[in-house]
Amino acid sequence: MTTMSSKTTGYKLTKADFQQINRRNLVGFQAGWNYERMQHSGYLWIILPQLRKIYGDNTEALKTACRTQCSPFFNTSNFLNTIITGIDLALEENDGLESLETVASLKTGLMGPLASIGDSIFGSLLPTIFGALAANMAMQGNPIGIFIWIAVNVVVDWFRCKQTYIAYEQGMKLVTTMSDKLNAITDAATVMGVFMVGALVSTNVGIVISAPIDLGGVNIDLQHICNMICPKLVPAALVGFVYWLLGKKGMTSTKAIIVVLILGIVLGGLGWVAKG
Repeated sequence: MTTMSSKTTGYKLTKADFQQINRRNLVGFQAGWNYERMQHSGYLWIILPQLRKIYGDNTEALKTACRTQCSPFFNTSNFLNTIITGIDLALEENDGLESLETVASLKTGLMGPLASIGDSIFGSLLPTIFGALAANMAMQGNPIGIFIWIAVNVVVDWFRCKQTYIAYEQGMKLVTTMSDKLNAITDAATVMGVFMVGALVSTNVGIVISAPIDLGGVNIDLQHICNMICPKLVPAALVGFVYWLLGKKGMTSTKAIIVVLILGIVLGGLGWVAKG
């Protein structure tokens, strides 16, 4: 029950409010990103119309709530951020200004674990699996790949919208329910991501050693020797080389791509490597 000290209007969020939040989240959550506080202004923007209804438009309570939302550093996965949004609004709707300290702690505590889970699963794992599938089908001239890619993104966006309602309905209970599962989910997603990277290296990095080696009139098949040591050793070595490059100071992914392109052209021109 809303109290006078909470400075709220007593407004209860409706389905239309959540639809507006989800629309804003899908198109504008990252729009206010900056290096100082990252997503704080985008987070406020997606819930500002609802805060106006909860606290009243142009009131001191609204200004206090907005300042609190913009004060802390905030950065999490844009695939799971509305879990925090739903819980936040449930608290502010019930307790108003009295909940702001709890909301600030909630955002700080959940943004890291949710970022790890969301980025691992939705930012890396799903695009890697279905992106590779769609790309391979496209390379074979099969147009179904594009529909698979579109369908995956539609499901992901539906999930992003659905979780807002669930988080709002569960409120703070969701934090208790999730707390013992976050680390396990994060570790599982990380292991799965590493597994998929290894699988993609072996299937999509096509390079073999074709350098002619003649020792005393005997031709040495260096690629066969590498395969005897470990299948797909050469692609793994190339990926390891790129990983080593990225650890160098001043090296970027773009520069690493250029280095690999130059090496591929030079070594391929000399006949030392070929497409696998």
